[in-house]
Parts: sequence; structure tokens; C-alpha cells
Amino acid sequence: MPMNALPARFEGESTPLSIDLHMHSTASDGALPPAEVVALCKARGLTHMALTDHDTMAGIDEASAAAAREGIRLLPGTELSTRWAGINIHVVGLLPEGPRGTLVAGLAAQAVAREARAELIARRLEKLGLENALVRAREQAGSPRPLGRPDFARALVAAGLVPDVATAFRKHLGNGKAGDVKTHWPELAEAVGWVLDAGGVAVLAHPMRHGLTRRKRGLLLDAFRAAGGQAAELVSGFQNPDATRDLARQLQERGLYASVGSDFHFPGGHLAPGSMSPVPRTATPPVWAHPRLAGLVDGVAA
Repeated sequence: MPMNALPARFEGESTPLSIDLHMHSTASDGALPPAEVVALCKARGLTHMALTDHDTMAGIDEASAAAAREGIRLLPGTELSTRWAGINIHVVGLLPEGPRGTLVAGLAAQAVAREARAELIARRLEKLGLENALVRAREQAGSPRPLGRPDFARALVAAGLVPDVATAFRKHLGNGKAGDVKTHWPELAEAVGWVLDAGGVAVLAHPMRHGLTRRKRGLLLDAFRAAGGQAAELVSGFQNPDATRDLARQLQERGLYASVGSDFHFPGGHLAPGSMSPVPRTATPPVWAHPRLAGLVDGVAA
């Protein structure tokens, strides 16, 4: 296989993949500007990448210019916030044709929803002792972009109310906590429809992170597939290999493609661009083999 080629199938090789299809920049809640994310990908030996900021594609132009300079193949993307069965579910849209169709209005609606959600989160956290929560979260964001829960988590840490971001989520911002506001997001099927209308591939993000039983995860995958979803992240960062093999079986049973991504947000953490668990041997095809991505993600080995 040529050095820069992507495998056409997952054969359980130990060689790390040179692709990462889930990363964030300062266009949402990442720590690095888009061009610096691209430069870091280049430094880490990646040949293909997607920038998938939360509910926006504002960083794509900068990332595209940087990718052209660095000789990296960039796949435009976004990570959409949705609801399913009372759970906050994320859908990564891999968008070779960029934002078009109903996705344009959808992203605009998501930006409005994020502002309204941030105001509600702020009011709830103020009742828990975080004074001027919206202002403090904005200080943590450091830009006028829409706020997310990580901004409020860092504000809680800065105010000395929790020792670290993980504790902020566990006590105040995680599923079912005061700062976990879902009501502003569209239903899962609606967001999948936006991605399909834009000519993209809809990928269920990190399905292992929701604490679902195997049965309920299967129901989520069924609902996602019924809505037109085409792939799911088989590997998201680092995860248990047995659980990954089981997820691969669930994807194969439903005819879904497999994506991979680090969910990189900031340097210095345990996740970096391209850092993730190995993909097990599986007949589940990689998402870059999907026909909608054939024109952009080239260099696939036979």
C-alpha cells in the first residue's frame, strides 16, 4: 500500500491510520485556530482530515487554505447537536460539497439555539453559585463564537467551584445535570436530513460514550439508519477493544460504514490529532469508501 494511501478495508493491521475525521478548532470549543489544527495534523503525519466544529462550518475556509499549503486532504465537516430519546446525540456531517440545501438554514438555526441554550445554562449555574455565568463563560471562550458546555465548565473551574473540567461535567453539566440543556436541539432525523440534503455523509458520533446498554445502542443505530444515516464512529479516541469489536458487529448488521476520529479539542491532553485505538479486523467498510466521498478522499488502496 502506498505511504499516503488509505486502506479500502480494515484488516487489523497494526500500522496507525493517517486519517482523522473528528476534530475541533476555535470556530467552536477547540483551543487552536483552524490553521494550527491543520499544521498539527501535518506534524503528526496525517494525510487526510476533517474539521468538525460544533454546529458551524465557520473554520472551514481557513482550514482549507492551510491544508492546501500543508499538502493535506481536508474534508469539510461539522458536528451537529441533536436529540433522541431524551439524550443529546451528536451527528458528524462529512460534507464534500460544503454547506448547501437545508443545512444552511439548519446551521443558522443551531447558532440561534446555542445562544438561547447558553443563556439558560447560565441562569441555572448562577443558582448553583457561579455569578455572572454568561460573562465568565464568554471570557473562557475568548471570542464571540457560540458558547458550549466546555466554556461553562472552564468558568466553574476558574471560579474555584470545581477542581477540574471533568468534575464540572460530572456534577453540573453532564447528562441529566442542571447544565445539560437539550430542548433547543432538533430531532436526530431532522439533522441527518440536513446532511443528506447537502450531499454529505451522516456519521453517528462516538456511540460508545452515552452509557447505553447494548440493546439501547442498537435502537439508536436503528433510528439513525432509518433516518438515512450512513456511518458511525467505530473508533472515537481510545476505547476498550472488545467493545470496539462488538460495535463493529452492530454496524455490520445494519450496513453502516465505519468512521474514525480523535475528537481532538486541545493540545496537551491524552487525545491528539490521529490518536485513537486501533481499528479491529472487520468486514465493516471504512467511511472513506462511501461513494459520496470518493471524489474528495482519494488515495484508497485496493
